This record gives sequence, C-alpha cells and structure tokens, in this order.
Amino acid sequence: MSAASVEQPFHDEEPVTLTTIADEIMERHPGYRVEIIGGHLLVTPSPDAPHARALTGLMIPFIAAGLHGGETETLQNVGLWLPTGAEDYAIPDLVVVDADIDAHFVENNAYDPACFRLVLEVTSGNWKDDLKTKVAAYAEAKVPVYVVVDRKHQRLHVLTDPAENGYENHRPHAPGEIVTLPDSIGAKVTLDVAEILKAGQPKQAE
Repeated sequence: MSAASVEQPFHDEEPVTLTTIADEIMERHPGYRVEIIGGHLLVTPSPDAPHARALTGLMIPFIAAGLHGGETETLQNVGLWLPTGAEDYAIPDLVVVDADIDAHFVENNAYDPACFRLVLEVTSGNWKDDLKTKVAAYAEAKVPVYVVVDRKHQRLHVLTDPAENGYENHRPHAPGEIVTLPDSIGAKVTLDVAEILKAGQPKQAE
C-alpha cells in the first residue's frame, strides 16, 4: 500500500474525521483509491494496465452467465459500507450485487453489504490488505463470496462462508485449474485461473 502525504488544511472549528481526510486525499491525488477499514485509511494508487486488463477480462464470464441486467448486476468500484467502524467502507474492484442496489444506499457513495453477493479484488502493491485486512472486513460484513486474484503469488483465492474472524472456507487455486464459483452468486460461473493470472501480468514485447 502506498500512503499519500496528508497535511492539515482544515479550519480549527471543523471536525477532522477520517472521511474528511479521505476526501482530501482523493482531491489532491486524483486516481487514488481511499478506503477506511477498521478505523484506518488504506490508500492505493491508480491501477496499472495489467490490473485493468485482468479486471475487464473477469467481467466477461460474469456477464456471459447472465449476472448483469436481470436480478443482479456486475459492477466495478462500488462502495461497500462496512460494520467494522462508524466511517468504514471499502471499494472492491468488482462486485455482483442485487439489481435493487440503489435502494440500499447508506452514505459516502457506499451501499449496505446485504445486497452484495460477491466481491472480488485484483491485487496491486497492497496485496497484504486484500489477503488479510479485507478478508476480516468482508467476512464481518457477511459477504457470501470473496475472490482474490493474487498477482504476486500467482494464485486465485476463493473464500466462502463468512464467520466471526474470517471465512470458514478459503481455497487457493493454481494455474491449470478451472474454478466454479458457488451458485449463491446467482448463476454458474467458471474461471480459468491461468488465463486470469496471465491477463494480470505485463505483456511481453514481441
């Protein structure tokens, strides 16, 4: 995770909340993603092209399975309100949500976790957050399925059955495996681990 410098430009009479600081970082550093989890700011730079390429490729099987436009929607960068703190929220890379998500708006561009069927993260330099911090946060929010495309270790993690301190089932998958996600997301989705991980790597010059 890369932390952006934060000065204190606020007037003394204004309460300096984490949300205020997060907004200030995003204003000063366009393209940065700022999340608040467990009362801590997580600041991530703009993703690189391979990250974006992997994410675009991942949308295809979800949309092909019919998970966009009916009872569910497949979306990118939607705020998820978290029960881990008064100001806590995360912004997953990809989500599958109930189609009535607009009715579940909480605040600060974040929505009630009850309408999220799946969250997915493609790791960047902050891969430890995706594999540890967010595991506990998404489990506490009772998100049924959490998928992590771990570009650093070349694994696809599928976590299901949220419990008190994490997910009861956590299985890493290696290249060569074909993974079928739980039916609870609303349709049968299979992912080719090698294909996804390859998309998340820089293209080799020919």
